[in-house]
Amino acid sequence: MSNNIRVIVAGATGWTGSAVTRAIIDAQDMVLVGAVTRSSAGQDIGALISGRESGVIIASSVEEALNTPCDVLIDYTHPNAVKAHTLLAIRRGVSVVIGTSGLDAEDFSEIEQYALEHRVSVFAAGNYSVTAALMTRFALSAARYVPDVEIIDYAHETKPDTPSGTGRELAERLSAVRLPGTSTPVAELTGAPESRGALIDKVQVHSVRMPGHVLTCEAVFGAPDERLVIRHDAGSSAEPYVKGTLLAVRRVGDVVGLRRGLDQLLDG
Repeated sequence: MSNNIRVIVAGATGWTGSAVTRAIIDAQDMVLVGAVTRSSAGQDIGALISGRESGVIIASSVEEALNTPCDVLIDYTHPNAVKAHTLLAIRRGVSVVIGTSGLDAEDFSEIEQYALEHRVSVFAAGNYSVTAALMTRFALSAARYVPDVEIIDYAHETKPDTPSGTGRELAERLSAVRLPGTSTPVAELTGAPESRGALIDKVQVHSVRMPGHVLTCEAVFGAPDERLVIRHDAGSSAEPYVKGTLLAVRRVGDVVGLRRGLDQLLDG
């Protein structure tokens, strides 16, 4: 009997989803049993993304795809859809790896409670790049020693969510460990306080959206007479996110409930 992990990919023809789908087709310990892309429903996913038939026909919805028995749903769709997809999979007893960004702390709190109630595992990361996970790890270490930190999040002009999943997750993680800052509180400023960015939990985040950027996130730490910048720059390929996504698929079932942050899996 095969012990391969049965996987469905939602958003299987997207920028990251297609790269992840190809990797799952080639993986020795996984088997692709479903793919979701509404605009390409009815086509063979392998033929569509790599020119090799896979025998997996694209479904028009996650609900339809979940009629096929599976172990893990990977979602690389849209911020407006990922939460509903996740809750549906949980009800079906299917673990979820959330690749889509755009969910906030309230969304994740609801997902965590739902997963615990149904005894299902969910893993989410703002960024599935291993080097981005290292950025988070190093920034969390720095925050224990340097009290003042802010985040600058850069992306292309059409990215729909602000801040990015990387920036939001980093802000929430830093908020849990940072020391009290020394900057003047935003509420005490004059002029245009909005220029100080958005407060995500306890960290100010500034999102830049314009042509010429791919994806960049940096944590800027300030201390008297010195500054530390910990920065991750993404390239134009989705390949850096594949390894981390497959690692999450392999490890999502380790813990019931919700876990967040790829850095937590690096040493496991």
